[in-house]
Amino acid sequence: MPRSRPATDGRRGRRWVPAVATLCVVGLVCTAGVWYARDRIGLFLGEKCEATALEETVSFAPDQMNHASTIVLLGVERGLPARAGSIAVATAIQESKLRNLTYGDRDSVGLFQQRPSQGWGTVDELQDPVYATNAFYDELTRIDGWEGMRITEIAQEVQRSAYPEAYADHEHEGRTIASVLTGHSPTGLVCRLDEPTTAGRPDTFVAAVTEQTGQQATAEGYVISVRASDERRAWAVGAWAVAQAKARNVRSVQVGDRRWTRDMGDSAMSWGDADSALPASEVRVTLHGG
Repeated sequence: MPRSRPATDGRRGRRWVPAVATLCVVGLVCTAGVWYARDRIGLFLGEKCEATALEETVSFAPDQMNHASTIVLLGVERGLPARAGSIAVATAIQESKLRNLTYGDRDSVGLFQQRPSQGWGTVDELQDPVYATNAFYDELTRIDGWEGMRITEIAQEVQRSAYPEAYADHEHEGRTIASVLTGHSPTGLVCRLDEPTTAGRPDTFVAAVTEQTGQQATAEGYVISVRASDERRAWAVGAWAVAQAKARNVRSVQVGDRRWTRDMGDSAMSWGDADSALPASEVRVTLHGG
């Protein structure tokens, strides 16, 4: 008599259904938790800076936004209009992605990929973002009518680029960043950053304020105070300080009655109300004390 076969009516397969359903539920819960952490706490996201102006938001890494702030504020310090900063930032994005490169095509180096062999300066000079930016502005302002020219035309005149049309791809990014960093879009610059690991340097911060923004600053311990020439310039300095926060170990920045506080969560992605208001043209920067 033939042996009977094991049951094949699907009962064994149906035993897996509850287990699979449970795994799906657990997976959904875990996914929701990760999304919540990402959106509300900043978990897993890492550091970034955002500039928001003119109904546009652009995001860059802290070192990139640091260089952008130097570029724009040096233009402000020279008395140039915001468009100069917009052009310079768009150029640096195209040339180096806003990074101070030690290499490039042939002997090109730095933020703007300027070449020592073409008279821009020495390699060491061009690796200094302040020097390189001023060299760019020197050349830009020699061009008659640069204010009304298209960025592709300006790029060809200043950079002698083989691909001048590529600069137009970054014009909106340059315009957004320049609007915030020239003070035309208050509270528009924010950064989500890790905790600082070393103390800030009040002396070097004060010197950088003077060199890069043209404003005077004083230090009392780890608190830096700036009395800007007007409210718009105060917001320019405030945005610059946020963009410099990673490199200079900044804990908080206050302009008037608004305050940005360093954090890795969503709280750092907006400016809040300060505990006590400053005059509208004053900036207070608090460095990490170690």
